[in-house]
Amino acid sequence: MSSIEVFQDLPLEEVMGDRFGRYSKYIIQDRALPDARDGLKPVQRRILYAMHTEGNTHDKPFRKSAKTVGNVIGNYHPHGDSSVYEAMVRMSQDWKARHMLIEMHGNNGSVDGDPPAAMRYTEARLSTIAAEMLRDIGKKTVEFVPNFDDQDMEPTVLPARFPNLLVNGSTGISAGYATDIPPHALDEVLNAVLMRLDKPNTTVDELMTVIKGPDFPTGGIIQGVDGIKKAYETGRGKIIVRAQAVVEPIKGGKEQIVITELPYDVNKANLVKKIDEQRVDKRLEGIAEIRDESDRTGLRIVIELKKDIPGQGILQYLFKTTDLQIAYNFNMIAIHNRRPTMMTLPLLLDAYIAHQKEVVTNRSIYDLQKAKDRSHIVDGLIKALSILDEVIATIRASNDKKDAKQNLQAKFDFTEIQAEAIVSLQLYRLTNTDITELRKEQDELNKIIAKLEGILQSEAKLIRVIKQELQDIKKRFTEPRRSKIEQEIEEIKITLDVLVPSEEVVVTVTKDGYIKRTSTRSHAASNGQDCAMKDSDYLLYEATLNTQHHLLLFTNRGNYIYQPVHELPDIRWKELGQHISSIVPTGEDEAIIAVYGFATFEQPNTYILTATKDGQIKRSPLVDYVVTRYSKPIKTMNVKAGDTLIYAALVTDAVELMLTTDTAYAIRFPIEELPVTGVKTGGVKGITLKEGEALVGVNVLQPDETQYVVIVTQRGAVKKMNVAEVEMANRAKRGLKILTELKANPHRIVAIVQATDKEQVVIETEKGMQEVLDVQALTRADRHSNGSFKVDVATDGPISHVQIAKKEPADAKES
Repeated sequence: MSSIEVFQDLPLEEVMGDRFGRYSKYIIQDRALPDARDGLKPVQRRILYAMHTEGNTHDKPFRKSAKTVGNVIGNYHPHGDSSVYEAMVRMSQDWKARHMLIEMHGNNGSVDGDPPAAMRYTEARLSTIAAEMLRDIGKKTVEFVPNFDDQDMEPTVLPARFPNLLVNGSTGISAGYATDIPPHALDEVLNAVLMRLDKPNTTVDELMTVIKGPDFPTGGIIQGVDGIKKAYETGRGKIIVRAQAVVEPIKGGKEQIVITELPYDVNKANLVKKIDEQRVDKRLEGIAEIRDESDRTGLRIVIELKKDIPGQGILQYLFKTTDLQIAYNFNMIAIHNRRPTMMTLPLLLDAYIAHQKEVVTNRSIYDLQKAKDRSHIVDGLIKALSILDEVIATIRASNDKKDAKQNLQAKFDFTEIQAEAIVSLQLYRLTNTDITELRKEQDELNKIIAKLEGILQSEAKLIRVIKQELQDIKKRFTEPRRSKIEQEIEEIKITLDVLVPSEEVVVTVTKDGYIKRTSTRSHAASNGQDCAMKDSDYLLYEATLNTQHHLLLFTNRGNYIYQPVHELPDIRWKELGQHISSIVPTGEDEAIIAVYGFATFEQPNTYILTATKDGQIKRSPLVDYVVTRYSKPIKTMNVKAGDTLIYAALVTDAVELMLTTDTAYAIRFPIEELPVTGVKTGGVKGITLKEGEALVGVNVLQPDETQYVVIVTQRGAVKKMNVAEVEMANRAKRGLKILTELKANPHRIVAIVQATDKEQVVIETEKGMQEVLDVQALTRADRHSNGSFKVDVATDGPISHVQIAKKEPADAKES
């Protein structure tokens, strides 16, 4: 007969939801989160209990870790051996636990993140303080449940004679919950428990007079008392933990930073590597050498600085950029009443106190029963000794032990327990002195019974017992506080001159986007000539700047790139620069149109003026262009689709603007007409354009000065004109014609540049031909003139580029 198979047709999401729900409940309750009463996760509790039952305690020799791990897996925790051994190792690491619960011989890892030796090599035993976690576990103080295979019993919680969760802290990630409870100083936590016992409704402020804050095993400086208070009140809060570091002078006028304590859970080797990488990458120029001088006496990292570099500034920078300073976020979740709960400090203390009351009550019930049982036997022995001869006679007249017991019960009214004790009595105990000893024992037992009954009947007596035991723990195990607590979080101030040595460099940017900084020595060696670039390329920007200055590079997409000079690639004058896209990721057709260098952005009444091909213009305060994150281009003007940014310049609020279209309409107006707007806005209309027209030139003019512009047309005509030819008007008008419109082959402006008599106009064509015109030699033409032809575009090719250059001195030409 074949068995009947039953298939269930269930929706996948229902099955998944149910299974994941069960899994989550298991992870939360029985794996990743600590119990609020003893502060242990199940694996930790099972390790401690297994070691205790095996007698692997602090007063016995060390025992192979593998033996304990096998025992834990075989009897209590049916999981992988590595997870059990890792939990065991963590409880033995003095840089992780404030009071280690396990002592280990052999390599148990290191603060550098080295792995521990395999469990077959290491030996372990319970520490002295771990005995207090397990004290009285045999007196029915805590609930026991069957283990996974019902062959044994295991405790659901340990008696925990001290508040382990606060003292050693806990960290864990489960399904939907994570916990981060920092370690604390034992004496402070015990004082808080004692205060709470005296006054059950103490406030967090009152508790913080004794429990100052976390106390990390690695020491360090904790900043932010407000964050500690918030965490104690709500379960969540943030503090800053920074290394203990001093700046010491050394010979040769140099300084060194000596670090003796690190923030909690920071890997020392990784930290040293990261600081050294900053030195190698030249992000931090002031460090000469970094050494890890830690040994068995303690931690010591030495950062030796170069001459005349201030240690304090470098230290501030390292606090900001490395794990010498970290943020610690409290997230005090623990299992309370079998469910994950966000614990406040009072709730943690109350959970522990309630547990202790239960433990001491259960222990007292157990001890009372034991005392009463013994008292009953002692009563019987005293009675037997007073009628000894009759008792002996009765026993001798009996057939066997069972008969003797029954005869004693029937003849003298002994209970079965008393009769058993009498027949088991050894003959030497029948000496004369024993009756006095028994009476003395009976008195002692009566005192114990009275005391235990008192504890069970009076809450005040129960609390007194708990207090005495806590005072005893405090006296035996208190250690000085390791972490220093500071009221405020110190703001890290970094000055650029600390990080970047002041150095004059020549910065160049080409039209094709090649950028570099060159030492003044390399520039001088080439006499500023022959800057490496491709044939069709030309210099867009060349200036001597300091490494502490900054560049703003504007692109045709309406973006700007913020670039500190010291982060530019250091390349020789005669070598090609690095393309901007390898420093900052730019768009495919994105090209640089203007570059400006700044010593500071704090310049009053100074603005960035931008303009687009479609005639939109705007100005924004220079100070708005400072950013701290500059790994990608940043929006400077909201350029519409199909439009491009053609102009960007630095202006003050006392200038005039002249806008010119390719069809030779020009408009001149004071800059006050242009409102000041934010960096990401789209701007306003500068000049009215018709279909197919484009803005080609923006000129920034000084009022009340005679100024000339040189106009170059697509036909190769050049004209010098006084800007006064264009009358002042309002923004967004059509403007005046500055060339005469021809019916056949009209002139279209390709460039309009400001120039003085001390300058030259350089016109380049697409075929690489160059025409250099002396501005002084050009005759001034009026508004209606179309200028004179200077470039043969038919032969040399269309005009590709017009720029202004300083006139070379006559003697330079001759040489």
